[in-house]
Amino acid sequence: MENDTITAKLIAEKDSQIAGLKAENARLSQQVEWLMQQFRLAKHRQFGASSEKSAYDQLNLFNEAEATAAANMPEPELVKIEEHYRKRTRLVNDSLPDSLPVETVEHGLPAAECVCPECGGNLHVMGHETMRRELVIIPAQAKIVEHVRSIYACRDCEKGGCSVPIVKAPVDKPVIKGSFASPEAIAHIMTQKFVMGAPLYRQEQDWNRQGIMISRQTMSNWLIKAALDWLEPIYNALWKMLCCCYDILHADETVLQVLREPGKTPQSKSYMWLYRTSRYDPYGKEVRHPIVLYDYQPDRRSKHPAAFLKDFKGFCHTDGYDGYHALPGSITVAGCWGHDRRKWDEALKVLPAKDREGSNALRGKQYCDQLFELERGFTDMQPDERLQKRLEFSKPVLDEFFAWAVSLNVLSKTLLGVAVNYTLSQRKYLEHYLLDGRLEISNNRAERSIKPFVIDRKNFLFCNTPGGARASAIMFSIIETAKENGLDPFAYLTYIFKNAPNWDIRNNSDALNRLLPQSAPDYCMAGKSK
Repeated sequence: MENDTITAKLIAEKDSQIAGLKAENARLSQQVEWLMQQFRLAKHRQFGASSEKSAYDQLNLFNEAEATAAANMPEPELVKIEEHYRKRTRLVNDSLPDSLPVETVEHGLPAAECVCPECGGNLHVMGHETMRRELVIIPAQAKIVEHVRSIYACRDCEKGGCSVPIVKAPVDKPVIKGSFASPEAIAHIMTQKFVMGAPLYRQEQDWNRQGIMISRQTMSNWLIKAALDWLEPIYNALWKMLCCCYDILHADETVLQVLREPGKTPQSKSYMWLYRTSRYDPYGKEVRHPIVLYDYQPDRRSKHPAAFLKDFKGFCHTDGYDGYHALPGSITVAGCWGHDRRKWDEALKVLPAKDREGSNALRGKQYCDQLFELERGFTDMQPDERLQKRLEFSKPVLDEFFAWAVSLNVLSKTLLGVAVNYTLSQRKYLEHYLLDGRLEISNNRAERSIKPFVIDRKNFLFCNTPGGARASAIMFSIIETAKENGLDPFAYLTYIFKNAPNWDIRNNSDALNRLLPQSAPDYCMAGKSK
């Protein structure tokens, strides 16, 4: 009896050990699978194609002809095409503006050679033949402009008067008092840094090679001073317009390193937030003068977008960051289907090629692809018609997608589990694009606008002080808004720096309005010259 008891006890201990080993094995297997997914994803990001496009004609998983049947496309007409052959030509978009000056170089014979080879008579010019046209590029040139004004006195008063009046000719105020910086110099340095991505130390080296010794510290002081004195009032005016004149915005944020942030280590993260106009204004018409604004903040807390958008009421396109979900009730957050699709795409990429066909990751991605394909068909519609088509064609696909996602039983720590959890947790916000035909299916508009900053950040790496980061946000805002409005950043900045010091833009709203992008003269337009 005692032996039976001991045997039963040993069996129970063995069963407990076996159960524990099985649980440990399952945990380790899950961990290995997660690590393999991360490895495959990292390998794809480093060596694979970065495009997220899909071959939509190969993703007919649902075979729902009634859901995708040409919502806005007329029946095609049969056209007879005559058979012929022609030499293929290379398609190019190269062109030169008519405003470029043309210099003609004539090639002629010396006088001694103007002799007829037949009779020995004199040759005369009977015409000209244009052989070729060349584009000549002259690197940036520097010169010193010395401003000298005339001082006037009266000859009659000099002869018999008790006093001699002195009259001085007026002179425009400089962009920076006591500095040798010109509007063109500051505009050039600013454009090189924030448009071309050339950090100040490279510009310093370039100028030094030309014999012009301007330190990066001097250039930095010029940029910050000009930005805070003359660009900040324009930035504030655009901010008021953005929050008070529009009811649909896009928002995004990205990291920025600031070395001398009070109370923070140099390695800590700061953030550059982006806010911009959408495609439509409150009246359903396309926005004629887009606005793109950056806002530097030391962290990613939700109070920053709430403060920036305190006067805004309407829809705000964002990604899935929870900080946006804490915006005031007057703002309706519209989620981004592009981010949701990206989660399913990543879950698909980490699968071995043989396991992708028929997988849940592929099916989830195809649901998203179908929504985007439908949206492409609605692009040219008016907002009211687009809303009607979305409710008729997109909503059934969307409802089926969410119902299918709920039915899945996946491990939360896998990339497939991340995609499922993201889809279900963001459902409330992802559905909001069905509320208004002016809304967009994704937040790609904001991502495209924040990309120039991300690209330039790879060159200048960090900002030195919070003041420099704030000035950078202002300069980026003015430049990106100018580009969105079809302006040449250098010409527009030069226009501002020449006129702002001579107009009372902080107290005269009419003068300030003349400096806004929509009021810029024609010579500031891209492709034109003064």
